[in-house]
Amino acid sequence: MFLNFAEFVVAFPRGRRVISAPHLGRSPELNQQLLAEIGRTQRLEILNTLKRTKGLSVNELVARMKMSYMGIKQHCLTLERDGYLDTWRRPQKMGRPEMVYRLTRRTHDLFPCDSNDFTLELLKSVKEVYGPNGPEKMLFNVFERKTAGLKSKIKGETVVDRAKWLASQREKEGYMSQYVAEEKEGGPQILECHSPILNLLEQYPIIARLEKDMFEGVLGTEVRREETRTSGLYECAFYFAV
Repeated sequence: MFLNFAEFVVAFPRGRRVISAPHLGRSPELNQQLLAEIGRTQRLEILNTLKRTKGLSVNELVARMKMSYMGIKQHCLTLERDGYLDTWRRPQKMGRPEMVYRLTRRTHDLFPCDSNDFTLELLKSVKEVYGPNGPEKMLFNVFERKTAGLKSKIKGETVVDRAKWLASQREKEGYMSQYVAEEKEGGPQILECHSPILNLLEQYPIIARLEKDMFEGVLGTEVRREETRTSGLYECAFYFAV
């Protein structure tokens, strides 16, 4: 979703306009800096495992990662101390609530990011040159072309087949996407645990509707988009009828 000048020209082809030069505000070494702080591979594995969940207890992490309880616990305490994890008490049917670890917002920059301050500055310049509706028109054009591109490549005769294909494409783009069919999970749905364009989404909420429209266009059925954000958790579910 990184918007470059080529996409700008496609979205606004009417002659040449002068646009103020965007500046880059985020350091390209940020991910490396965070990785250096986190250190050991096991800690990165913990973060990657938690990223696809609403949070896990130490025992659940042990079961998934095949590491010792004390090893997992020590890594979690270190990550919590450094601001990458926080904890909450998950209610249980019986007994005391269980302590669960989840990601904080600080971990977002560790995962794929397909937009940056350049993109935001470019859209700001579009607004200055073309008026308040300029950025939305540009985003609409980008999503319209992206939808057309996906529809030209789509594989699958049924909605489910198309959903599985779309989830695999979104996974490649860094959305940590998966097809979920289980009724207990509220399925069928495409569940995404990361958004590489989260900073764009926060600045331009219309992207939520554009994503929904794109999913409807590719799947060929009505879609309901539900987004959840808690601490460092980001989940977006696209529900559809089979």
